[in-house]
Amino acid sequence: MKNGDHLFLVDGSGFIFRAFHAIPPLNRKSDGLPVNAVSGFCNMLWKLLTDARDTEVGVTPTHFAVIFDYSSKTFRNDLYPLYKANRSAPPEDLIPQFGLIRHATRAFNLPCIETEGFEADDLIATYAREAERAGASVTIVSSDKDLMQLVTPAVSMYDSMKDKQISMPEVIEKWGVAPEKMIDLQAMTGDSTDNVPGIPGIGPKTAAQLLEEYGDLETLLARAGEIKQQKRRENILANAELARLSRQLVALRTDVPLDVPLGDLALHPQDGPRLVAFLKAMEFTTLTRRVAAATGTDAEVVEPASVPVEWGAQARGPDLDPAAPAVTAATAASPDAPPAPAGTTPDMLAEARARHFASHPIDRTSYETIRDVAALDAWIAAAREAGLVAFDTETTSLDAMRADLVGFSLALAVPEGDGLAFRAAYVPLIHRSGMDDLLGGGLVEGQIPVAEALARLKVLLEDETVLKVAQNLKYDLLVLRRHGIAVRSFDDTMLMSYVTDAGAGTHGMDALSERWLGHVPIAYKEVAGSGKGAVTFDHVDIAKATAYAAEDADVTLRLWHVLKPRLAAKRLTTVYERLERPLVPVLARMEERGITIDRQILSRLSGELAQGAARLEHEIYELAGESFNIGSPKQLGDILFGKMGLPGGSKTKTGQWSTSAQVLEDLAAEGIPLPRRIVDWRQLTKLKSTYTDALPGFVHPETHRVHTSYALAATTTGRLSSSDPNLQNIPIRTGEGRKIRTAFIAAPGHKLISADYSQIELRVLAHVADIPQLRQAFADGVDIHAMTASEMFGVPVEGMPGEIRRRAKAINFGIIYGISAFGLANQLSIERSEAGDYIRKYFERFPGIRDYMEATKAFARENGYVETIFGRRAHYPDIRSSNPSQRAFNERAAINAPIQGSAADIIRRAMIRMEPVLETSGLSARMLLQVHDELIFEVDDDEVEKTIPLIVETMENAAMPALDMKVPLKVDARAANNWDEAH
Repeated sequence: MKNGDHLFLVDGSGFIFRAFHAIPPLNRKSDGLPVNAVSGFCNMLWKLLTDARDTEVGVTPTHFAVIFDYSSKTFRNDLYPLYKANRSAPPEDLIPQFGLIRHATRAFNLPCIETEGFEADDLIATYAREAERAGASVTIVSSDKDLMQLVTPAVSMYDSMKDKQISMPEVIEKWGVAPEKMIDLQAMTGDSTDNVPGIPGIGPKTAAQLLEEYGDLETLLARAGEIKQQKRRENILANAELARLSRQLVALRTDVPLDVPLGDLALHPQDGPRLVAFLKAMEFTTLTRRVAAATGTDAEVVEPASVPVEWGAQARGPDLDPAAPAVTAATAASPDAPPAPAGTTPDMLAEARARHFASHPIDRTSYETIRDVAALDAWIAAAREAGLVAFDTETTSLDAMRADLVGFSLALAVPEGDGLAFRAAYVPLIHRSGMDDLLGGGLVEGQIPVAEALARLKVLLEDETVLKVAQNLKYDLLVLRRHGIAVRSFDDTMLMSYVTDAGAGTHGMDALSERWLGHVPIAYKEVAGSGKGAVTFDHVDIAKATAYAAEDADVTLRLWHVLKPRLAAKRLTTVYERLERPLVPVLARMEERGITIDRQILSRLSGELAQGAARLEHEIYELAGESFNIGSPKQLGDILFGKMGLPGGSKTKTGQWSTSAQVLEDLAAEGIPLPRRIVDWRQLTKLKSTYTDALPGFVHPETHRVHTSYALAATTTGRLSSSDPNLQNIPIRTGEGRKIRTAFIAAPGHKLISADYSQIELRVLAHVADIPQLRQAFADGVDIHAMTASEMFGVPVEGMPGEIRRRAKAINFGIIYGISAFGLANQLSIERSEAGDYIRKYFERFPGIRDYMEATKAFARENGYVETIFGRRAHYPDIRSSNPSQRAFNERAAINAPIQGSAADIIRRAMIRMEPVLETSGLSARMLLQVHDELIFEVDDDEVEKTIPLIVETMENAAMPALDMKVPLKVDARAANNWDEAH
């Protein structure tokens, strides 16, 4: 995504309930299926798309997604078990429509996104902030006040029912505070709908007045004793912790791991026949006619789609795309099946295998509940004899470092006729009675004692002769490590899918089950309840738990039989076995170790940032000649362009001056003091809220360290992502960002070592594009940016002006990301024509880079993917799009992916090799963090000098012997007491 793009994020869950309550009861004539919510949803979505393209809503989207709630159970329930506990179950007529609405979204050719453990609002917040950072603008299609905290000059909301824009002035007008203070206002007022407690007796008006007087919630709580009204003062003092808890509940997460990358949300034209087929299946005659006319589709010749419906389940239905051509079941019967017939593609083979397994329907009533040691011993013996078993853990939390192990499931496949028969069972361990008592309840009878069950499970899972199969194994590894179990010999179906289809789909179990097996698994809320009945898994009835948990293992094993052959058929087994699978236990150990932070430093930095922001406020008021609300775009615009008459002012559709980040940066680049101060003020306030205030909340109560979570299958290129907290986005190029890194400290008697690849992506570019000048410069250890400047501008390296080198550096790194003349002009504050000349001259001096880019685009257009130097594939199916902007985005991404992906592969190889090297050397250093091209270690004080050379050598040789790099890799490493000093 780039500057100038516009992202629409539709609150799909909000759309569903609005549609259901707005449309009278409506049933499909052929079978009586309730479809009023589906009808309303489709009509609302079609109108929104039509209006948006006709700019009726003020902007035309380039990117678009519909976001749904996955389930009622999220991380907020771990913070507060009564969160949303007062919500009733959805109406019976609505339940079968949830899955149909997801079908509808896909039929509209739109991304249909949800993530387990998070609400739709958290996903919307994450996408909005990512888009904002990319320079794009965002429209959130919703009127929900919970989303108003996200509103900024670049992010607005649109109430499609009232055709009303909601920008910063509208938020201020309605609530009396700027959007960034909505979190504090909601924390104080609470929310009866979501059962957020708040502070009794504090309503929106009072909260707004208090925030205006004290600035923020923490300041209010610290100074509550000053409040004159006795009852108000006592209420606030007595409920301070409830207010803090409420703030955690209402604050939207902006670091959700994104299964679908931002760039994959590009808006595609509707596929007329596919959408018409769905609408005809729903029997929506009027809308079918409209869509057919608008898309030029002959509705008479389109057959209705086959859309499965599951009653009693909020299911996400399978894709509506037609199945691939058939391959006989005999060729798909087992992992050792004979070669497929000529012309059979890997996907055709996988489809055939999937159909074969789907021909043996999943029968949840056949699952066994293992309640005694004898039965468990029999299952374990069968698993060891088979040499293959799928397993899954059930816990009380999504946080693997804090979750209690409630039970585990097993699945086996045994030969039956020409195919396989699948068996699955669940072993309950700590299910409790007292469903309504979240804090108590004794153990239900008929469960194997935890110690006895785990002793037997340990024998099975640590047996290297038995292959264990799991989905997203890293979570299970962490949970089991806390019980002394180290899983050996394993496969991960999520990673198998990721290796074969990165960029071409999501990799969660439900999505894979729907895609490959045509089966919709039980939704978590079906067994754990929703609303008042929501419980943690240890309070789930064991019969329901068995159906849910055993099905997970059953589906995972079936998926393994489908996906394992695809690795070989697509020649990606080596990528999976050398780059993906071995990294799972490495990351699990890193997450388990965590890292220490100094809360006092963060507290002091919060104070410094607050003081810095206050000083800037004072300067801003002096420069403006008056006090005003800096967070108000209207007031700010009136000051800059109305009162001061600064150049470059433009008005938005609402008639007020634009004060976007780009507008302010442009003014600041002209040397005008006030916009620069405002930009600095925004940066300081963001650092405070995002980092210095938030990080202490992630400290584990037992380890007293921060444990981030890494996602392996989250990006198209193979880069890892980090969450809870996200430690990869802490700024490094600003003084304030570096100060935040000083709070990450070594344990007593230890040092932190930071080992960072130097210019690794440029080195990879020099290798893959085979650029002689760059290769020689790296071989000679020359300053690559100075060399580039010398080549381009004819300036000697010796005594080169810093500005010339800076321009060459911007071009070097910009070329990797397909920077345009417009982007480079903005970055260097020069005319676009001059930037265009720089880029043109760059390609003249380094023609091999242009050749590489054109060759990569041609390969991607022909194959739909590109490859890293280690064979990892990144798929870009939309690179052949007829939409020029979408096609151009995919071309830029395809050019960058082999470079960024190869760098990611190199650091993965280094991480996989690192622990054995350190262990063999008898050193105690422990790898703690991976941040882009950098690894962080904790090491004993007296081992620093021995450890650094080993780390450097391992990282610099990570590509060997698989690849003879034409350019040497270089690693900078140093040790210190904190992360910043080490870096």
